[in-house]
Amino acid sequence: MKKFLVLFLIPQSVLAEWLKTDADKRKAAEDKMRGEWNEWMRKNAKKIGDTQACGKTKRVTASGVSDTKNDIHLYSIVEAQSQEEAAKLFEDHPHLQIPQSSIEVMEIRPITGM
Repeated sequence: MKKFLVLFLIPQSVLAEWLKTDADKRKAAEDKMRGEWNEWMRKNAKKIGDTQACGKTKRVTASGVSDTKNDIHLYSIVEAQSQEEAAKLFEDHPHLQIPQSSIEVMEIRPITGM
């Protein structure tokens, strides 16, 4: 079995607009998606490893450390036979209901010789 890093992306502009939505309407939509997400996770639990939310971002360069933002919202570690199999797993994921959202799947491998 191979391991894959799965990134759940939402454009910062979409999140900013969402936060302007009426609190009751936002809560209802978030509760609905959370239920669908939990059901998806139950259905696919054997393949999904760690899933975590990502917090604020710091960028480190030769010039120092600074605050930054990116579109990464969550990540998961997934096990599958191939990248195609791993990606196919997410075709019906509730995250994709969010406007302009996407999910990226990339293989993770040990670094040899270190």
